[in-house]
Amino acid sequence: MQQSISAILSVTDIFDTFTETQLQLVAALCESQTYQTGDVLLRENDQTTEMYVIARGGVEVIMNPTFVSNDVTEGEMVVLTELRQGQVFGEVALVDQGMRSATIRVSQANTVLLRIARKRLMQLCDTYPELGYKLMKNLAADLAFKIRNTDLTIRQYQLMLSQSKLDAS
Repeated sequence: MQQSISAILSVTDIFDTFTETQLQLVAALCESQTYQTGDVLLRENDQTTEMYVIARGGVEVIMNPTFVSNDVTEGEMVVLTELRQGQVFGEVALVDQGMRSATIRVSQANTVLLRIARKRLMQLCDTYPELGYKLMKNLAADLAFKIRNTDLTIRQYQLMLSQSKLDAS
């Protein structure tokens, strides 16, 4: 299984440019587990510090809109996106150890996830600074991409709202 975990990590953006040895070091930290459709892995506002790599299957990123608006019904969850094999979630916890910004729910049967504990990964980065530098560089690029994507989505919503206000006038 160790070799297949390295292979999965090698096609994950956050581990891009890692050598085979570096991939094997990270693979040794991974805990693999299988989940079923509907399993909730993380809850919005929880404080956990693990990062996950999707080895097989998919998960939904969902949020409770009542956090930002009183105009919606309590318990009405909104699916923001679906993540698939090779994608990661929970990576922000590697940086700030803060509260989870969304709920993660398994969307496909027999989804396999690789869980990486922050503490163990940071120890590995401290022990191997080149590996740590690559990880943080890739993490910054991943987060920058997601911020830009979110910014574009917000702009699209703003445009839609302004158009609907014009149409209503």
